[in-house]
Amino acid sequence: MQAKAMPFSIKSKVWVEDQNGKPLLGQGRIQILLAVEETGSLNAAAKALGMSYRGAWCRISNTEKRLGARLLERTVGGKAGGGSHLTPLARTIIERFEKLQKAVEKEADRLFEDFFDARTLGRGQKGAEKGN
Repeated sequence: MQAKAMPFSIKSKVWVEDQNGKPLLGQGRIQILLAVEETGSLNAAAKALGMSYRGAWCRISNTEKRLGARLLERTVGGKAGGGSHLTPLARTIIERFEKLQKAVEKEADRLFEDFFDARTLGRGQKGAEKGN
């Protein structure tokens, strides 16, 4: 007989901070970098993500300052209109952050299964749906 699937799941959020507690990397910054790779410009990436150019620029600029290295190679104006593309460091960071995120999610799922089951979370208990 096969066990019933757990009706609940755990969620986690991973980010990296510098020694002063300032954000360095997280899913938001990774999404900006991926959007730059897809669109070829920080401005277009910001628009695609529904955020302001200034907001996207500040996040990437702050990360570059904290790293002491560039994540974007920028070209200004001209016939092609300028644009941005990822540095090799940015590509490495994206790859490793995504691997880290998957490893954390896998471990969180394992721990969740170790610590909780449907009965522990009130499944089938009177008043459980009302948060009692």
